Amino acid sequence: MLGGTLGLEDGTRILGKTIGAASFTSGEVVFTTGMVGYPEALTDPSYRGQILVFTYPLIGNYGISSEVYESQSIQVEGVVLAEEIMDYSHHSAVKSLNTWLKEQGISGIAGVDTRALTLKLREHGVMGGKLYFSEEDRDREIVDSNIRNLPAEVSVSKPITLGKGKIHIGLVDCGAKKGILDSLLAEGIKLTVLPWDWKEFDKFDGLVVGNGPGDPKMLQKTVNNIKLYMKRRKPLLGICLGNQVLCLAAGGDTYKMRYGHRSHNQPAMDTRTGKAYLTTQNHGYVVDSTSLPKGWEEWFVNLNDNTNEGIRHKTLPFLSTQFHPEGRPGPEDTNWIFKYYIDLCKKS
Repeated sequence: MLGGTLGLEDGTRILGKTIGAASFTSGEVVFTTGMVGYPEALTDPSYRGQILVFTYPLIGNYGISSEVYESQSIQVEGVVLAEEIMDYSHHSAVKSLNTWLKEQGISGIAGVDTRALTLKLREHGVMGGKLYFSEEDRDREIVDSNIRNLPAEVSVSKPITLGKGKIHIGLVDCGAKKGILDSLLAEGIKLTVLPWDWKEFDKFDGLVVGNGPGDPKMLQKTVNNIKLYMKRRKPLLGICLGNQVLCLAAGGDTYKMRYGHRSHNQPAMDTRTGKAYLTTQNHGYVVDSTSLPKGWEEWFVNLNDNTNEGIRHKTLPFLSTQFHPEGRPGPEDTNWIFKYYIDLCKKS
């Protein structure tokens, strides 16, 4: 077989030119419409278990630098591109995207009409898929990545403390982006990154539950731990998956979206002020705002489809956003939320 094939669970087969490692992989096929930030997207732990389709054609045009992006390694299961960019041009680049994929053992295909594929996923919903590069792998099964405890795969295994400051924040790492750590540390605080199932929170002035991959209902340990933390009535901030965890801990519900939000231009409105912000998002599950128990309210709402973008408690210092206030890549319109939260910690 020349090249590689993307096989979808509905029987669709899409041929392409091999890029990366050229080894079999499977996962949930999702798309992103971001025009920049492909290194950040590929290293975002929220993409663990997924084959990522880029709608924008010029992926790879500025190469890969030597810096650490959102984690130490590529997190996606595979990549689907419209075209392979061989000649990158950026002063900090040290290698091509294809070289990076090969080095990290990540498979992909290029030469695909990714916008047509995206229209299919929008119409039918995201679905399982596989990338294969030999006849022997044609009939291998697609594995549902959402039945795995994906956050446990990308979380730290033991606490790691960073920074200095009078305020000490704990960050429950379900797959947190480096951008979240950097944004919190920029507020001059001491930060301890905690494993996804950590439950000892006595020494912290506040707690953050970060982003991460998969179904929030797979994180029952984390949900139960956050329930216990809430009894302390200390400040609590959830981001992306953390928004869903807070909702479940409060007694609400979540559901899987048809194709999710994965882009850098999602409009989210603050329900208190009516002000709209452009936000960066990466999620396939969402809070059911109608399930919020007494004492809770919707903080932000998506202006495209009216889905939930954040919740908050009416009297206690508990709040969360479905979008990523750190941006990176994307707009930094909502970066103020970190300072807003740290101020709550200082007052508590």
